Amino acid sequence: MEKNQDSKRILNLAISTGEVLLKNGGEIYRVQETVSRILEAYGITDYNVFVITNGIFATVHEEKEDASSMVRYVTIGDVNLERIADINQLSREICTGVCSIQEAYERLEALKKKKGPANWACILACGMGGASFCYLFGGRLYDSVISFFLGMLLEVFLLTASRHHASKFILNIIGSAIVTAGSLALYMAGTGIWFDKVIIGGIIPLVPGVSLTTAIRDLFGGDYLSGSIRLIDALLTAMCIAIGVGGAIKAFQFITGGGVPL
Repeated sequence: MEKNQDSKRILNLAISTGEVLLKNGGEIYRVQETVSRILEAYGITDYNVFVITNGIFATVHEEKEDASSMVRYVTIGDVNLERIADINQLSREICTGVCSIQEAYERLEALKKKKGPANWACILACGMGGASFCYLFGGRLYDSVISFFLGMLLEVFLLTASRHHASKFILNIIGSAIVTAGSLALYMAGTGIWFDKVIIGGIIPLVPGVSLTTAIRDLFGGDYLSGSIRLIDALLTAMCIAIGVGGAIKAFQFITGGGVPL
């Protein structure tokens, strides 16, 4: 009975570790390899692990009395590379034998509770990202300054709206519309900005670059189902951004009688 409990505890630890990786944007092969290595590190060699973007399925000791199986549903979350790096470090320590099961559980719970960057840091980073990409796409220094403030405004909106658990697709539509409307309003006010460059820089924080890269990596790795799910999610996000930008431009054209150039 004790052996049965140990195998379940080890399996739960491995699945929980993989869940954190998957929820924070880890590739399918990385999640599957991490779960497998943790099981092997604690002496379980008879196992099967299957991972897709939305779930983890695993069994151990199928032909023995202490057989165990677990299914874990995982929602698609935001990409957090710092948390992925922390989990990878924990996995390495488990595999080298310097971390007991109890210590691994404690470390994992601490990582789950670890707070992300402060709101002010996210707002500043979003502004810096918008300004940088505005300049890279041909904007002037003046345009980059405008993108900096619009990027910060966008992040303030996203942080505020996230407290109400709104759909990310709705947030992308509204967020891109806010950036576009702000750019066009400043342009119509006679500020002389290149509003197209400002818009490009301002919406960059919404672009699902990491998700798209991960989707392609999964597809090339043979994980066609998971890669397709991530790819669809990235394409839908891009479509929502396009709807927000296009909708705001059309609204301004209607208001100004077609005075906003495309």
